Amino acid sequence: MKDDRSVLVITHLSQLLDIITGFGGFLVPLIMWLTQREKVSNMDAHGKSIMNFQISMFIYALICVPLILLFGLGLLGLAVIAVLCFIYPIINAIKANKGELPSYPLSIQIIK
Repeated sequence: MKDDRSVLVITHLSQLLDIITGFGGFLVPLIMWLTQREKVSNMDAHGKSIMNFQISMFIYALICVPLILLFGLGLLGLAVIAVLCFIYPIINAIKANKGELPSYPLSIQIIK
């Protein structure tokens, strides 16, 4: 396995494709993780963290949709999710570049 931090950084930053495409932020990191996890050291850990974060944010967004009818609380929740989905891929890309493991808040450990 090679230590290729640039691939890890790109994998984290590819989540920001959600802003442009709406779904690319899930598919691109998934494809990168599945194709590179045995070639790049730590890719498996980073990929699992990214997928758990993406799936968790999707679940939280689904929960927020009906909450929009309840005093607009869902809108606040969706705003918080949007901020988290923008900030944490950047923070974890910086961590990956330094050789550190990622940490995403509120992630449900679905993939272990």
